Amino acid sequence: MHIWVDADACPRVIKDILFRAAERTNTRMTLVANQLISTPPSPLINAIRVPAGFDVADNYIVQKLTAGDLVITADIPLAAEVVEIKGIALNPRGELYTRENIRQLLSMRDFMDTLRSSGVETGGPKSFNEQDRRTFANQLDRLLAKAD
Repeated sequence: MHIWVDADACPRVIKDILFRAAERTNTRMTLVANQLISTPPSPLINAIRVPAGFDVADNYIVQKLTAGDLVITADIPLAAEVVEIKGIALNPRGELYTRENIRQLLSMRDFMDTLRSSGVETGGPKSFNEQDRRTFANQLDRLLAKAD
């Protein structure tokens, strides 16, 4: 398994959890972003800077991904592509994207986009909190244990 991180919007605390997990489990990890991302010195962890642009980082991840790889992303369309390729997609709050839930999540995302574009104030996602961090760490541990 290789861990791919859609790193532009990934919270720092989640990156830190991922750095420790990659080292602990001897798992290769690549962070992909359109800005410089600092990583700890490790032969297992690297960062790729892609040009700025719509879905450039997402497209890079999809091109490099193989079945069974893990992708950390809050981007639902990217998660849908990962699931289609038979990868594993996990968001930074610990929600696993699956064949069973991805269509519904895409529909809800599209519906909310339609509301926002018509001027309806939908608010944003709730603030990232300690429970989200724990849920992510626990789900990540389960996924990495399965990969062994």
